[in-house]
Amino acid sequence: MSEKQLRQLSIAVGNKLKARGAWVTCAESCTGGWVAKALTDIAGSSAYFDRGFVTYSNAAKHDLLGVDETTLANYGAVSEAVVREMALGALRAANADHAVAISGIAGPDGGSADKPVGTVWFAFATREGRVVAHKQLFSGDRDTVRLQAAVFALQTLFDDFL
Repeated sequence: MSEKQLRQLSIAVGNKLKARGAWVTCAESCTGGWVAKALTDIAGSSAYFDRGFVTYSNAAKHDLLGVDETTLANYGAVSEAVVREMALGALRAANADHAVAISGIAGPDGGSADKPVGTVWFAFATREGRVVAHKQLFSGDRDTVRLQAAVFALQTLFDDFL
């Protein structure tokens, strides 16, 4: 995985979105806005990207995206249930056609037996009501995990939703 690969994916995603007149938004936690940055690094991205959300804390997930506090308490921020709610909340808040949500444990601390460092949950939601979640376990240091997560998010969006 490389920054170059991420840029190429951003261009490809942007071209597909632009051709369809579609909009995308991001709800990011562990990636800290890296997907939104990658998308907006491309000139002309204002044709398909209006806004994104960096919701690092549980309070931000609740306040900005409407993630239910009970869901956060019962499943934890790094869970299928939470990323699904993040994606749907971002889709509504941005009035977008597609949303990508990411929440994970990039490390080096914060992991557990159930959710080791490198665990990242993704959800993809569409205006038509499709919501799909994926869990990945990435290896490497903090930056490597975050880069792999950003690449996975854009690659999955490109391959499965556009």
